[in-house]
Amino acid sequence: MDSPHEAPPWREPVRGGYPDAFTARLSGVEQLRALIESGSAPPIGRLVGMALTDVGLGSASFSMPATRWLLSPHGVISCGTLAILADGPLGCAVHSALPPATMYSTSELSLRLLRPARAGGTLVARAGVVHAGRSLALSAVQITDGRGRLLADGSSLCFVRSISAGRDLPSPPAAPRGEAPHVDGPDPYERPALGQVLRQQIWDGMSGLQILQGQIAGDLPRPPIHYLTGLRPIEAGPREAAFALPCHEWLCSPLRTVEGGVIAMLADSALVSAIQTTAPPGAAVAAIDLKVNFLRPVPPDGRELVAHGRVRHAGRTISVAEADVVNAEGQPVALATGSAMVLPGRAAALDAAD
Repeated sequence: MDSPHEAPPWREPVRGGYPDAFTARLSGVEQLRALIESGSAPPIGRLVGMALTDVGLGSASFSMPATRWLLSPHGVISCGTLAILADGPLGCAVHSALPPATMYSTSELSLRLLRPARAGGTLVARAGVVHAGRSLALSAVQITDGRGRLLADGSSLCFVRSISAGRDLPSPPAAPRGEAPHVDGPDPYERPALGQVLRQQIWDGMSGLQILQGQIAGDLPRPPIHYLTGLRPIEAGPREAAFALPCHEWLCSPLRTVEGGVIAMLADSALVSAIQTTAPPGAAVAAIDLKVNFLRPVPPDGRELVAHGRVRHAGRTISVAEADVVNAEGQPVALATGSAMVLPGRAAALDAAD
């Protein structure tokens, strides 16, 4: 349970705004430029500090501070959490190439982790359109750390469709509208992080399965990413794990639904943790890649998403797992696959991986 002295930010009244309906009259690149000029940020941006910083025709860049809030129990920023940052420019690059009265929806997101991501500095994600067709668009992204090193490379496939048929679009106001009235106090990402990264002595003395079971039972501390988002493990057994995530409005993108990158984070947590259950004491688990297919949008209805992860292949070094994400009604929301290395004798935070 959360301590009463450690109230998680995601339980607070939500901050952030959404684009005005008038923007449907503008081209995609004009919509995004208006968003930058307005200074408005959606709830997910106010939660993690992610922001659209630059946009061109067919390109977009986002930045996000690599705060301690983003850390997993291992002491790194997971591949799934990086997907929150990747999803923004991947979608906006596609959106920037669209004509007025046209929208996109993300079908698939893939991310390959090339280097451990740690707290400190600012992460930057730059994306560009690879292909823009009438019905499908493909974009690619690269994420770098504060030292300019490449952390991850990814891509996304999006569906494109017109929304103008039979609909009268509102006229634009004289100037873009900003956010709702200001709320006093720093945004969640600007505050000192709650939660703890597990000490290396714990990883050395317990198997991956024992650690997950200890976290579920409340015998081990919860990591910062739990306090920031509500993400938590709920089940663990040999070669399988399950995580839950409450669908609160803090997780919403400008589309007013839970951001696809957040759903990817949930799926990644379940499948990598399933692989973690195979790790002996003193072994690190290093994620390699993640692929997520999105099946339906998720509204911020306050109910929980649940991801069930299962190991499909456990080799000497590399394991492959899958996860399915379902909503509170049991409907499938996303399907994911991913792989990770199990590295005996390595620190959980992969301190020697650079």
